[in-house]
Amino acid sequence: MTENDNTGSAATPGQGGSSGPDQPTGPATPGPGGGGASPPPYVPPTPQEPPQGGRGQIRSQEAGRTKPRPPTLAEQRARAAAIEQQREQQLAVEAEGARRKKLRKRLLIGGGVAVGVAGVVAIWYAASSPDDVVAQCVKDDVVVEDQYCDEQYARSHGGYVSSGFIYIGGSSYRYNYGAPSTPVGQKVSGGSYTMPKGANISTKSGTVVQRGGFGVSGGSKSGGS
Repeated sequence: MTENDNTGSAATPGQGGSSGPDQPTGPATPGPGGGGASPPPYVPPTPQEPPQGGRGQIRSQEAGRTKPRPPTLAEQRARAAAIEQQREQQLAVEAEGARRKKLRKRLLIGGGVAVGVAGVVAIWYAASSPDDVVAQCVKDDVVVEDQYCDEQYARSHGGYVSSGFIYIGGSSYRYNYGAPSTPVGQKVSGGSYTMPKGANISTKSGTVVQRGGFGVSGGSKSGGS
């Protein structure tokens, strides 16, 4: 009876007791319910600082504390040469400016002299160039033939000259100066009966009454004034 009890109390596979040869062994995996241990959180590695005083390190300069490096002999020579070149360029610019100023002054003086001479010549030419005036013979302001104002014609026909008038056969004739050209038989309009001084005066037929010009003030014998 004792042997049968031991046999009956032996554990069967799948029930409580020690595991048999068919049961898998190994670490337990967490189930769907979240059981079991979780891995630790990720921690990034700490960057390592470069060694102090290492090669390639940039050193900062502090005002008042960092002393500048003295220039080398080559740098001193280059700086002196640059200063000398700049000074020579400045002197050249000043010399060129003075030369241009002197040349401009000469041109202005020469131009002023030329303008002055030209102005004097122009004034003299304008003064010496007389005006051209046309004289028309009229009788009672009506234009007649030019011959009636000719002194020689008047004398050859028994006429005479007095106070700017030419008398022929009881009629008086005289010149009108500067009026617009008017046909014979029509009344003249405008002009003057006083002979202009210094002017070239001639009739429409070409008779010269007076030759004008610089310093000329005389008249001919063929017209009255």
